Amino acid sequence: MILLIESGSTKTAWRYITQANEAFESFQSAGINPYYQTLEQIRDAQAEVLQKIQRMTLRYVYYFGTGITDESKKDIIQEVFAPVIGNAELSIQNDLIAAGLSLCGKAKGIACILGTGSNSGYFEEGEIEHQIPPLGFWLGDEGSGGHLGKSLVLAYLHHELPADLRTLFTKRFGELDRLTILQHAYKGEFPNRWFASFSKFLFDHRKHPFCYQLIEKSFQSFCELYLLKYPQAASVPIHFTGSVAFYYADILQRVLKANQLRVGIISEGPMAGLTMYYKELHRDLF
Repeated sequence: MILLIESGSTKTAWRYITQANEAFESFQSAGINPYYQTLEQIRDAQAEVLQKIQRMTLRYVYYFGTGITDESKKDIIQEVFAPVIGNAELSIQNDLIAAGLSLCGKAKGIACILGTGSNSGYFEEGEIEHQIPPLGFWLGDEGSGGHLGKSLVLAYLHHELPADLRTLFTKRFGELDRLTILQHAYKGEFPNRWFASFSKFLFDHRKHPFCYQLIEKSFQSFCELYLLKYPQAASVPIHFTGSVAFYYADILQRVLKANQLRVGIISEGPMAGLTMYYKELHRDLF
């Protein structure tokens, strides 16, 4: 009946809901990002899942994804799904809307994404009312996996890693030369995803003072450049979704509290909240 799709640059989560009180079907596939991918690349990467969708009985399809920056990007997603969903109603929104509906519902709050990239917005009654616009991977994404990984790689290139960390880094990744890194940065299909892969090293060594301070600095930048600029920041809860927010929750909470901000929900992904929201919205369907 209802298909929920929530996509980041790294992975896409799918949930097929047929009955209000029965188990739903959940599965994952590669990430979708029309900002970096063409229509043909998305179709090829999602071919198996698109075949699966054709066998579903659908009334509503809700797609939420990163890279939905304008109508042309929505058009790409429309062309991906239109041939396989029959007469189902298709809604296409960016991933921040998914975060807001999942974390805030109808209540007031600031919803944030800290995954491969980062984003935030102030929500009321299920609608985004105000946003401090993000600047994307190259100019922004503070607090994200991409930003953390990029900061670590820059420290490596500038020979700023302490000797013990540099030894561990090269043991894990090998000796990375400048040209290899620049190739991934400027010629790679998903530079944000590639840099975000290095954030796992930071997580594994987050108790090392250098790593801890790098993570803390990235979260502090997110607070200063985005959260503290919301007029409502001091009066509403600040919610988070995304793998970085979830796995670095202890450090994230300390940074928010140091900035006198109220920590709300921290979830690994928005799908559970979206499921509750749309089950309630379409309760007459079941």
